[in-house]
Amino acid sequence: MHHLNVGDPAPAFSALDQNDKTHTLEDYKGKKVVLYFYPKDNTSGCTNQACSLRDGMADLQAAGITVLGVSINHAASHRKFIDKFELPFDLLVDEDHSLQDLYGVWGLKKFMGREYDGTHRTTFCIDGDGTIAAIIRKPKVKEHAAEVLAAFGDES
Repeated sequence: MHHLNVGDPAPAFSALDQNDKTHTLEDYKGKKVVLYFYPKDNTSGCTNQACSLRDGMADLQAAGITVLGVSINHAASHRKFIDKFELPFDLLVDEDHSLQDLYGVWGLKKFMGREYDGTHRTTFCIDGDGTIAAIIRKPKVKEHAAEVLAAFGDES
């Protein structure tokens, strides 16, 4: 697992969303992007995080911020998650965790004494020029929209 830092260029990516539409970092040139990595659709923490972003969407859009979620779930799982919670943003499919490897968020985790590889919940706030403006390494899932707005600070 390697770590990116604020001020680094965001790694270029290409990934499919829940509807098999391709998204690339280049598609969002000139726009602020929140690329948030989360472990799994329909789990409590991930649901709280997604719903925080959903509930804060008007403020995020007013600040010119596009939200993209990323997890190892397949497209059908993402569609169900979006439909169930009326999420107004796309979720990218990363079943082979290649995008998570690229951003350094896939790696060893520990839970109840067990070690396993998984997603480290992390959010990257990317400026319109493709630079990482902020990294939220341990988001507060129920307050995530406010964290994102604060992370972009005066630029929003």
